Amino acid sequence: LPFSAIYVELYYIFASVWGHKVYIIWSILFIVYIILIIVTAFITIALTYFQLAVEDHRWWWRSFLCGGSTGVFVYGYCFYYYVARSDMDGFMQTTFFFGYMGMVCFGFFLMLGTVGWRASLLFVRHIYKAIKCE
Repeated sequence: LPFSAIYVELYYIFASVWGHKVYIIWSILFIVYIILIIVTAFITIALTYFQLAVEDHRWWWRSFLCGGSTGVFVYGYCFYYYVARSDMDGFMQTTFFFGYMGMVCFGFFLMLGTVGWRASLLFVRHIYKAIKCE
């Protein structure tokens, strides 16, 4: 779901970085970035809640991986963009493209994983603070 929030903008970003086109709608990109952060936080909180509801208390890494999985989907989109939309070919262009996009997607993975983990941490602290021990 978080990937679908940024799918449309990914084409324009890729076209501006790899296709030498000018990207001029920075305000829309900022709004999409904020939507991505919010959707990632809420989806990870919901998945953490479902995990806690079945009495599985090991939510830390799963919340990080659920949040960061958008980076894996963006890397999957890189394959689609390279094959279907770009005019790149050759060994050097292929390694350059997938190497740099691998680093960017790993950055996305770490950033969104941290957002998901932090949102889940705040959620778990909030719900367990509300429990009264007698």
